Amino acid sequence: MLQNISTVDNEDSISICANCGKEGSNVTNTCNKCKQVKYCNAACKKKHRHKHKKDCEEYVRLAAEQAAKLHDIELFKQPPPKEDCPICFIRLPALGTGRKYYSCCGKMICSGCIHAPVYDNQGNKIDNKTCPFCRTPPPTTNEEAVKRLNKLVETGDPVAIYTLGCCYRDGIYGYPQDHTKALELYHQSAELGHAAAYASVGYAYDCGRGVEVDMKKANHYYELAAMRGNVVARHNLGLDDGRAGNTDRALKHLVIATEGGFKNSLDHIKQLYTNGQASKEDYTKALQSYQAYLGEIKSEQRDKAAAAREDYRYY
Repeated sequence: MLQNISTVDNEDSISICANCGKEGSNVTNTCNKCKQVKYCNAACKKKHRHKHKKDCEEYVRLAAEQAAKLHDIELFKQPPPKEDCPICFIRLPALGTGRKYYSCCGKMICSGCIHAPVYDNQGNKIDNKTCPFCRTPPPTTNEEAVKRLNKLVETGDPVAIYTLGCCYRDGIYGYPQDHTKALELYHQSAELGHAAAYASVGYAYDCGRGVEVDMKKANHYYELAAMRGNVVARHNLGLDDGRAGNTDRALKHLVIATEGGFKNSLDHIKQLYTNGQASKEDYTKALQSYQAYLGEIKSEQRDKAAAAREDYRYY
């Protein structure tokens, strides 16, 4: 049983030195590790150290275990609701190949609505290249596209800020390739809640883009992205746990990513099943959840767009 461990004092409580028993408002020298006992001075802290050491270490261990449990509850809980296309109101596909970001209005539009036919007042089909949402004509030059993007960046649009970061990452649209600048913009977008930005920060630490490789930091940002619904970051966490031998945790991550529409995770669960590391029930449930996702994002117009085999990017 732990001794000399108490909860943090409230404003009305009296502090008591754990060594000499002295009471008073000047008993403020707190244990640096457990933060649960106080002393009247450094001498008392040092004198009591050998008596307190075992309880202190036990408290720190229990606190760490409790913190890890609470963290996992948050990490593995149901992700936030997925975004719908603002035109057809059908769930947007998980990956960028099925949607496109428009810098004229700041809307993410599904490929089906992008390629949906447009008719004039007489019911005749017309060739229309304007934005499907706001009907703004497309930019005619890279300079005009950049100008539109920067206007949204100035308003604090998180996707626009993230997109600008991607421009610096790839060195496109007249921007120099600058991984440090890209990382700065990813952080700014992430602070505004954009999950993909957290994932990109994690990837930077994972691969050493603009920073030293640091898997601890990479997984920290992958977790922040995953908790906000990013399926690629969730998949990466699953792979990392799998490499570490934490198969149960890996499977949890991969199942959530599969439910979110990431087929690579489903394929990996199938491989785990083949290797005897996952049950048939695990794979069957994952397959059913992926099929449910496909049902949620399906539309006739999207099928037509997919058949055209266009590759859409956010830029």
